[in-house]
Amino acid sequence: MEVAERRSAPTTSRRTDSPIIASASPSIPSATCWPVISTASSTRWPPTSARDSWPAIGTDLVSDVERPITWRELLAETTAVLGERPAARWLCETACGLHGDEFLAALDESATERMVGHLDAMVARRRSGEPLAYVMGNWSFRTIDLMIDRRVLIPRPETEWVAEKAIEIVRACGPSRLVADLGTGSGAIGLSMAAELPLSGTEVWLTDASVDALDVARANAAGIGRSAANVRFAHGSWLSALPDELHGRFDLIVSNPPYIDVDDSEVQESVREWEPSSALFAPSGGLGDIATIVDESPKWLRPGGSLVLEIGYRQGDDVSRMMNDSGFVDVTVLPDLAGRPRVALGRTVLS
Repeated sequence: MEVAERRSAPTTSRRTDSPIIASASPSIPSATCWPVISTASSTRWPPTSARDSWPAIGTDLVSDVERPITWRELLAETTAVLGERPAARWLCETACGLHGDEFLAALDESATERMVGHLDAMVARRRSGEPLAYVMGNWSFRTIDLMIDRRVLIPRPETEWVAEKAIEIVRACGPSRLVADLGTGSGAIGLSMAAELPLSGTEVWLTDASVDALDVARANAAGIGRSAANVRFAHGSWLSALPDELHGRFDLIVSNPPYIDVDDSEVQESVREWEPSSALFAPSGGLGDIATIVDESPKWLRPGGSLVLEIGYRQGDDVSRMMNDSGFVDVTVLPDLAGRPRVALGRTVLS
């Protein structure tokens, strides 16, 4: 990000006959509310007649220019090319290195050549169908910002709700808290717990079978500062990654495991193409990994300890049955913000 160059570096100029500039740039309000959009590429391009005049993917979209170009103009052009206004705003902010009100205040300033080149590259990637989170390289999750790339699943709003329930449960525990986030991926759930729970007395274990995913989680742990002091990492499959001496000691185990049937026709093609299949699909109709976690968790939880799982919206009855059969009590399936069954939780018996 070229924040320091914004006022001092040579600016980029543009040809007024650029093929992607169809009209004068619209004015941008001083403050705008930008809704959350899907990371999947679901918006269709404008009519073919308009698309045919655009440069091919991989060529410069906006940087072949001869007069200074402002961020207001770049935002308008990027919006026209993508057909996704929030995505265009986020990509421009990423290229500029300024966000929110600071970006709005800089709309009439000229972009540097490096900034425009960065924007070009990101727009080309987004046009190819790559999810926005991967293009930007980061994604917000609750109170933290995560580095995101194709080694890990893109965090969803549903998973923020899972983290919310897990944090509520752990906050009600005593002064000493031991928790585990299984299949952590980017570290979204586990690092949110570390960031939001009191540092004193809280120990968070993050496990994953993917070395690449753990590398991403470690990088993200560095981003939460002192809150990462009591975060531990373990490579391995689910609970088998944890040290044996922690048997029967965990206050809470939480996971967003793979729970999609590989033959599920509802999965968007962009998700299948771009995101790691090992983090999405599970055997036994999507229930295989959930069954493993439910079966093994009682040995690792203390009496009265809790298990919290993100599940598919059609899996509530099956997962409830599994948890009851494994000795969990107070088994509940909670809806997500869309009203669909999403969070399964239960606790071990007090003894």
